[in-house]
Amino acid sequence: MDAAVLSFPLTPFDDEGRVDLAAFRSHVRGQIAEGPGALFPCCGTGEFFSLAEDEYEALVTAAVEEAAGAVPVVAGAGYGWAQAARFVAAAERAGADAVLLMPPYLVETPQRGLVEHVREVARRTSLPLVVYQRAQVKIALGTVPELAAIGNVIGIKDGHCDLDQLQRLRLAAPPEWLFFNGAATAELQARAYRGVGVPAYSSAVHAFAPEISQAFFRALHSGDDETVDKLLSGFYVPLVELRDRGTGYAVSLVKAAARLRGAEVGPVRAPLADPPPEHLAELEALLTTGLALVGATR
Repeated sequence: MDAAVLSFPLTPFDDEGRVDLAAFRSHVRGQIAEGPGALFPCCGTGEFFSLAEDEYEALVTAAVEEAAGAVPVVAGAGYGWAQAARFVAAAERAGADAVLLMPPYLVETPQRGLVEHVREVARRTSLPLVVYQRAQVKIALGTVPELAAIGNVIGIKDGHCDLDQLQRLRLAAPPEWLFFNGAATAELQARAYRGVGVPAYSSAVHAFAPEISQAFFRALHSGDDETVDKLLSGFYVPLVELRDRGTGYAVSLVKAAARLRGAEVGPVRAPLADPPPEHLAELEALLTTGLALVGATR
């Protein structure tokens, strides 16, 4: 996972709002076929916040079975530590390789509280934990040794895009720790993150257009700046501009794009809402442009 696109699969729901495991398995198989560095089911893109524990365990189990050891499966978990620990226990029963520990629900915490939160989850599992800093959670430099002392903490996913802070954290961390670019539409910042030694990133685009995501990754890591710029200006920047026009679009726009590509992923669950027709039309045009750009680079 040192230099890779990380796949964050969607969670399909049927017309009654129930988890559609068959559609999920199909979606995951398609994701794995494109060669991501790891699979992250039931995270933000997978609507973790809307899942019951039994649904979560079934989804992670399905992801592990479909991956069959081909790629690591890192399940999302979050809320307060008592709830997070229950989800982590479910991920462990399901056979996940690790857990992405998302920020505690709602509250802002002092650093000592954050460390204790991670410690409480970690002491209840043998699974490795990647701590996700975003929103109200930002890890101070002095907190790194305390997190490193928790034996099963193995890295940090960053969603703040504060590269000065991230560089300091990376240099202070144990050399074996993993660091991931977790910015929204991470491709826009991928060059900068790579410059501070963080080449792996989560790609929401991979969930609906893996051929665009992988083409961008190949261009970036082969030094093909012309293709990188074409994909950024022609597809990624307009996609972000559209994403920023709707609340919750970091998930609902991604799911809508997957439906436009023919994936049976269904609607988003409340409290999210699907995009209106005018935004879907713009999204469909963007997909056509992005796929054409990829075709022109082959």
